[in-house]
Amino acid sequence: MPYTVGIVSLGCAKNRVDAEMMMYKLREAGFELKQDVAMADAAIINTCGFIESAKQESIDEILELAELKKEGKIKAIIVTGCLAERYNSEIMKELSEADAVIGIGKNADIAEVVTKALEGEKTESFPDKMLLPMDGGRVQSTEQHWAYLKIADGCDNCCTYCAIPLIRGGYRSRRMESILEEARRLVNNGVKEINVIAQDTTRYGLDIYGKLKLAELLREMCKIEELYRVRVLYCYPDYITDELLDTIREEDKIAKYIDLPLQHCNAGILRAMNRRGDRESLTALIEKIREKIPGVVLRTTLIAGFPGESEEAFEELSGFVAQTRFERLGCFAYSQEEDTPAALLPDQIDEDVKNRRAELITEQEALIINDFCESVIGREIEVLVDGFDRYAECWYGRSEYDAPEVDPLVFFTVGDTKPHAGDIVKVRVTDHLDCDLTGEMI
Repeated sequence: MPYTVGIVSLGCAKNRVDAEMMMYKLREAGFELKQDVAMADAAIINTCGFIESAKQESIDEILELAELKKEGKIKAIIVTGCLAERYNSEIMKELSEADAVIGIGKNADIAEVVTKALEGEKTESFPDKMLLPMDGGRVQSTEQHWAYLKIADGCDNCCTYCAIPLIRGGYRSRRMESILEEARRLVNNGVKEINVIAQDTTRYGLDIYGKLKLAELLREMCKIEELYRVRVLYCYPDYITDELLDTIREEDKIAKYIDLPLQHCNAGILRAMNRRGDRESLTALIEKIREKIPGVVLRTTLIAGFPGESEEAFEELSGFVAQTRFERLGCFAYSQEEDTPAALLPDQIDEDVKNRRAELITEQEALIINDFCESVIGREIEVLVDGFDRYAECWYGRSEYDAPEVDPLVFFTVGDTKPHAGDIVKVRVTDHLDCDLTGEMI
């Protein structure tokens, strides 16, 4: 009887793709995959180590698995992912319940690591992070009709608040042929929507081709016949080119949606973050995007309470949000991360002040999203069906306005014809409930 293994993946979508590739390796090696880790012989926790709250979530998950191990429900705990890569041998010292701790460069050998753990042999291994596999098979963990597609790993932007270059290394693109092959494989398996991800998607190709190639990649992807929608996430503002904007406007399969993490608008704060621009240049960029792509939906993320953020700088950020009126926005309190340049900056801001500023931006954005929802009432929109909500007793899905897992949903009633997950239906929007649109299938 084969060993069974379950995996819990925390953090970002990029980490999730790594987990899916490890699941494929395990299945190919003869392991039986279990959705419920409590029912498995071995439990893998694919950790996040980005900010303090994510690190704590990872540690809490390891401790919960340790309790299951004490109860005899699982036999081995394997720690992978960004927390393991960042803290290496410290994990095993502090969390002795772990049977193996490996860095991301060891992911390709996950089957061997799990086998040794189940046989009572402890493993600590942290090879070169550049050995992280970026090509190969995956066991899809999202719903069958949508998936993430990682086109690069690592980052060269070196923002002072961010530990990603430390954890994941420098930016490295995948070959376009490999990406397109994977996209076709996903579509052949029933995927209707592909969400393109990387730490910075707009830099794609610069390292291996000598020029930005995201626009060309997207145009090639749109040639896949059965693919319904492509969405681009994590676009760094410095690399938003006219070619990319023209591609998004001209290709019907590309969602008119751009995820543009700006972090701030104040020139001094941006310089301290090792980012370029100011309120004027960022406003001009947003105006240009909206002019080139009529009806585009913009998502951004912002950081409140960065070291040195004065009341005036925060007020400028608040005014920027009111002016630009992003349809989708997340604001987070600055997290002081060890081994990052920003952690050593003077004028660190009190936790309560940081959290309150993030709350104020979030409250401000809620009113903007409400106005956006009001503007959609009466329109007919295409929705990719995700499933049926038995509590609300209606169906739900996502329009091109909505990225999976982070954005609102569209809830809708149906007549005699019942849709299925993965269907594309037309919905007449009649109202909204907070950020979610509601309507009826036509």
